[in-house]
Amino acid sequence: MAAESNGQATAAHQASAPPAEAATSEAAEALTSRNVERIHALEAREHSKAKTSERVADAIANFSGSIAFVWITILLIGGWIAANMVLPQPERLDPFPFPLLTLVLSIEAIFLSIFILMSQNRAARVSDKRSHLDLQLTLLSEQENTKMLLMLEQIGRAVGAAGTPDPEVEVLEEATQPEALSRQIDQAIDAGGPGAGPAGQAV
Repeated sequence: MAAESNGQATAAHQASAPPAEAATSEAAEALTSRNVERIHALEAREHSKAKTSERVADAIANFSGSIAFVWITILLIGGWIAANMVLPQPERLDPFPFPLLTLVLSIEAIFLSIFILMSQNRAARVSDKRSHLDLQLTLLSEQENTKMLLMLEQIGRAVGAAGTPDPEVEVLEEATQPEALSRQIDQAIDAGGPGAGPAGQAV
């Protein structure tokens, strides 16, 4: 009877496990979906702050980096050169060596460089803001972990389960000092450690 009862209990547990796993999977998927939506909302809010000139610069920079722009440029330049080579000499608008074409391409390169720099500057500002947000979240997570370690130690002492003191745990229980970490990174870079270039410069 006991064996039958244990078998029935095991079968019941196995039958109930898949729904529990499905519920856990659905909860995790819902959580990640909410996170994705929140990140998308942050991206949309950041994009809405862009000025009209910045949006124009982004659009031009994106288009100039596409294969469509390459083919259009090839067709226009090729057509211009072919037309000025095929047409009779008196009807050629820009005879060889095509000084007008060279002037137009130089002006185009100047404006494209300006628009690309404007787009990169805006992307750099957005990236700096994301980095600052990541740093804030990391510091908050570190503070939460430190607090949980302290609470676990207090609970262990309260229930009489305190073990041998661990120096590493004691260090982790201390609040992290970002300024001290920054100085250590600077010292490592100056000494030619990780993240330093051939002459001790950061890369």
